[in-house]
Amino acid sequence: MENKIIVSPSPHVHGEESTARLMRDVLIALIPAFLVTVWVYGARAFFVTVVCTASCVLFEYLIQRFLLKGKNTICNYSAIVTGVLLAFNLPANIPFGLVVLGALVAIGVGKMSFGGLGRNPFNPALVGRVFLLLSFPVAMTSFSSPVPDAMSGATPLAFVKEALKKGLNVSDILPELSYSDMFTGLGKAGSLGEIAAGALLLGFVYLLWRKVITWHIPVFILGTMAVFSGILWGIDPEKYMSPLFQLLTGGAILGAVYMATDYVTSPMNKRGMAIYGIGIGVITILIRVWGAYPEGISFAILIMNAVVPLINRYVKPKRFGAVKK
Repeated sequence: MENKIIVSPSPHVHGEESTARLMRDVLIALIPAFLVTVWVYGARAFFVTVVCTASCVLFEYLIQRFLLKGKNTICNYSAIVTGVLLAFNLPANIPFGLVVLGALVAIGVGKMSFGGLGRNPFNPALVGRVFLLLSFPVAMTSFSSPVPDAMSGATPLAFVKEALKKGLNVSDILPELSYSDMFTGLGKAGSLGEIAAGALLLGFVYLLWRKVITWHIPVFILGTMAVFSGILWGIDPEKYMSPLFQLLTGGAILGAVYMATDYVTSPMNKRGMAIYGIGIGVITILIRVWGAYPEGISFAILIMNAVVPLINRYVKPKRFGAVKK
């Protein structure tokens, strides 16, 4: 009887964790931020999230069924996670047609065009978000204020960037800002996932407890942002915002915890994670301070997603018995 030995690509060791279980944990971690978002923005935030999530699931089903003609993958919850994360990157008042279009790009281009989960080099939710931002900048940067007359609907990052461009100093701007509002989400305009820093951190603790992610990527991203912005702030505190401002505003926590840590698009070992996280942190601050856009973490993550194969190659352990060249 002929023995057939089939050797498949690594990894060969499997744990008890399934994709569905990991994705469920991510969704559970996002519940506090979702509740804060609905509390602040009302039913509109709820419906944006529902439409975005349902569209992602539908598009993945249709593409898998009629184009790829493979096994149905919507039951692993990855499309739901993509939908929620994309929704968290959108304004509450964005037209629903653009929500559906963003979901199509996220799933159709960012995920399924590469073969589906496990093969996509870029985070699908960020692919959809950046597509909408570049194609429909007005709709993506027009935010409804959680409370009347709160910075006229501008995000704190956009408000500060515009004020500094007009020649105002940081001391002139600070009375208009509230760090407690940035942490809780009250009175702070922005995308759905930008306004609830405290709730997002609560989800981060849950993901660490469940061992869905490790601390390395989020800490290196946020730590790099704090150090880089702290250096600038120390050089000229009237021209550059403090590290605390940089960490609490925009999508810093959402990106660092929930999108940069995507297994498929991030490095495989801790050394690679450190390089990856530092790169994202540096690029984010560079764009925020000197770039055309107030926020830069989406672009930073996508850029470093593209660099991940090189990082993995650089940090790959030497094979046992390999001769050093």
